Amino acid sequence: MVIIMEILKLKPVFKDYIWGGTRLRDDFGFECDVEPIAEGWMLACHKDGKSIIDGGKYDSLTLEEVIEKNGKEKITGTNASAFPYFPVLIKLIDAKDNLSIQVHPDNAYAESVEHEFGKTEIWYVLDAAENAQLIYGFKEKISSQEFRKAIENNTLLDVLNVVQVKKGDLFFIEAGTVHAIGKGALIAEIQQNSNSTYRVYDYGRVGKDGKPRELHIDKAVDVSVTEPAKYEIKPFGTLQEIPGGTKLLLTECDLFTVHHYDVKTEIELKTDEKSFHHILVANGSGKINGTAFAKGDSFFVPANFGNYKISGNAEILVTNI
Repeated sequence: MVIIMEILKLKPVFKDYIWGGTRLRDDFGFECDVEPIAEGWMLACHKDGKSIIDGGKYDSLTLEEVIEKNGKEKITGTNASAFPYFPVLIKLIDAKDNLSIQVHPDNAYAESVEHEFGKTEIWYVLDAAENAQLIYGFKEKISSQEFRKAIENNTLLDVLNVVQVKKGDLFFIEAGTVHAIGKGALIAEIQQNSNSTYRVYDYGRVGKDGKPRELHIDKAVDVSVTEPAKYEIKPFGTLQEIPGGTKLLLTECDLFTVHHYDVKTEIELKTDEKSFHHILVANGSGKINGTAFAKGDSFFVPANFGNYKISGNAEILVTNI
């Protein structure tokens, strides 16, 4: 078996949901036929979207095909291969308008009902308009019956926790947390590899077919934790000075770990047998092992790759398992 020992650049998969805008095209320079661009799936091995390799030995293959060709454990690592599915899905999200108020199921419910895994995720705010808001859990604990009544009486917004949002905020959204991204927010989302979403409220909007978009009230009531979110709105760690830049732990859990690096000159990272790294360039430009990158670029560094260097002036998010 031939094991890849090159860093793989990935092409995004774009989604044209009705609330999307133009920032992924205007700010990141993405070129695609999708309009509006609501989401760019930057790392995806899901039936609804798969990352494609851009250049190199595996040009035009999907990342999933490369993993299958070379061996799951060798390429994704022992931690990632312990999952029965590729563990993460990573997105850029441009909310020109409010997203629906929604909730995601946990693993047990999703496997039983949707035949895929649940969805815990984080949002890292890359940018936000002056008055941008997010919905994050409830103001206070209520019963499931009170939750259903608030939906039926159109008073749901009265019981939800609405927060002002700014660049650098970190939201840890466990499965079961009712939430919504508000207009004016630009988000990097790292999540379980799932597309199971239960829409609770959608501001009376209609889809491209002219009909109201589907709501999933019964399922949402089944899975929602109807109380305030238990996590603070901030990164898990504190800013650390490292050679060549700074490092900040955004989140660490049994599903994924995410760090933010501010590269000033050159930093050195390493993958071992435990996990791959995913590199998302949130801002700036530079080189990864001598290959030029720009804002919005996405790279998969295989497990067992060893040391690699990132140089330039850039803000990057690094995800591992």
